Amino acid sequence: MVKIAFQEVTKQYPGSNNPAVDAVTFDVQEGSICMLLGTSGSGKTTLLRMVNRLIEPTSGKILIDGHNILQEDPIALRRRIGYVIQQVGLFPHMNIAENIRVTAQITGWSKPRMAERVDELLRLVDMDPAQYRARFPRQLSGGQQQRIGLARALTIDPAILLMDEPFGALDAITRERMQGELLRIQRGVRKTILFVTHDVEEAFRIGDQIAVMSEGKLVQIGTPIEILLHPANEFVNKLVGADNMLRQLQ
Repeated sequence: MVKIAFQEVTKQYPGSNNPAVDAVTFDVQEGSICMLLGTSGSGKTTLLRMVNRLIEPTSGKILIDGHNILQEDPIALRRRIGYVIQQVGLFPHMNIAENIRVTAQITGWSKPRMAERVDELLRLVDMDPAQYRARFPRQLSGGQQQRIGLARALTIDPAILLMDEPFGALDAITRERMQGELLRIQRGVRKTILFVTHDVEEAFRIGDQIAVMSEGKLVQIGTPIEILLHPANEFVNKLVGADNMLRQLQ
């Protein structure tokens, strides 16, 4: 079932000769992880941020469950979509429990229900509630802070998660560990995830589907194995290192 549909989506900034996103069309299936892969300036983050209307498209449509998001109140839309970025944005003066329940305050939940949800989410991201709920962000490692950022994005159980280079600032070992954690969590929650990355290995490790972008255009969309075996052109072939990967597999 299609969860998100991009239909000829374009973003043209005033004064720019070329669109940041140029007539992009593809579907994202419900419960899947779709990687937006490309080099810097390819339009992947702009496309992602149009889903929660932090950036408004110039033309085209974005449908969620068949409904045009441009006909929905932006605030109401954002309450249904989780958002995780590289700069986690935890409030330094709040402890971990307070940071997680920030987004729950719009729900009208009781304090006991919010406390229960905080503990549920800490367990989900493999952090003992008794050990971590009263700590402050400065007392956590980079990887732990990203786990809290993910927990906070899941607080009100959104159907869609937008993730913009969430592990980009982490060291290689922690980054790989967090990729594995995301896959573990996804097996339990089955969210529809749009994930921006410039890291080819990350895209192939995490993605059910990869959308390759270049200069604002969608160059290829497919499963990791489809893109590896049948790159659309020389750009995709070089970007993903298809020849090297195939030699390694052989």
